[in-house]
Amino acid sequence: MAEVSGSPAQPNQWRPYSVKCEGVYNYSEEFKVTEDVRRDFEDYGYIILKGLLDKEELSLIETTIKGPSFTENIYGDVEYGKKTDKVLWKHPGNDITGMLARSEKVAGVTEQLLGGEVYHYHTKLMLKEGGRGARHVWHQDYGYWYRNGCLFPDMLTVFIPLDYCRRENSCLQLLRGSHKCGRIEHKPLGEQNGCDVDRVKEIMDVCPHQFMEMDPGDAIFFHCNIIHSSSDNDSDKRRWAFLTAYNKATNNPTKEHHHPQYTPLEKVPNSAIKTCKNFTDMTGKIFVDPARDLTYKGNFMNENKS
Repeated sequence: MAEVSGSPAQPNQWRPYSVKCEGVYNYSEEFKVTEDVRRDFEDYGYIILKGLLDKEELSLIETTIKGPSFTENIYGDVEYGKKTDKVLWKHPGNDITGMLARSEKVAGVTEQLLGGEVYHYHTKLMLKEGGRGARHVWHQDYGYWYRNGCLFPDMLTVFIPLDYCRRENSCLQLLRGSHKCGRIEHKPLGEQNGCDVDRVKEIMDVCPHQFMEMDPGDAIFFHCNIIHSSSDNDSDKRRWAFLTAYNKATNNPTKEHHHPQYTPLEKVPNSAIKTCKNFTDMTGKIFVDPARDLTYKGNFMNENKS
């Protein structure tokens, strides 16, 4: 059984943000997806909600993912000489992590940004430990997902760090507004597939390169066509993060593959994250291990790395 034993760094170990980003909002229970919020998402390809999760919610989630139900499902990708541990599952389930993915402040906000009903496409837990978490080259999520039969880029990912994310420990990087370029051709780049390198260089001339430095419990909702990457984690501090992907109900994939077809999502109130007492019953989530499940080889191995 794999183990996760890392501890989050304390606030006094981290410097303040070095980069100010557009499209940032402070989250509260009164937060609404206004026309300004939608416009930022459409213009920039993302929005950030500061403080989406509070300390109690973060603690409950970390307690859950350190339990055997998660650790026994860890698999590792070794790329460019470094190893990144991951856990991937198909459906949200009824544990605390499922309540997070089904909550109004995550799934509900996603529906308002995409303009309609969504379903859970998958969630992955990225465990980039200090000194060994691997980088991921510039890519678009839709660069992979369109091969799964998703005809429209009506999809997004919610990235929620459990740790402080700074440049030195592999924070998310993106090219602001690059979702407007449409899907870019993806090619083999060493051990990964990524956007055509020459095309990315040209896009960088017009789409600002941003380092998305975030604190634990912040969340970035980003469009499936935004070009993004992350570096090796060469620091001595871990970078753990949740990434939940959603697809619009009207965008049901045309073929069965390693992620779910349309499955109705039962949303829950935000309070369900704290009131849920299920830390161990993972019924219905369907964890995926590409090394064990041969049907998930191929395209699966090239996607979902941030």
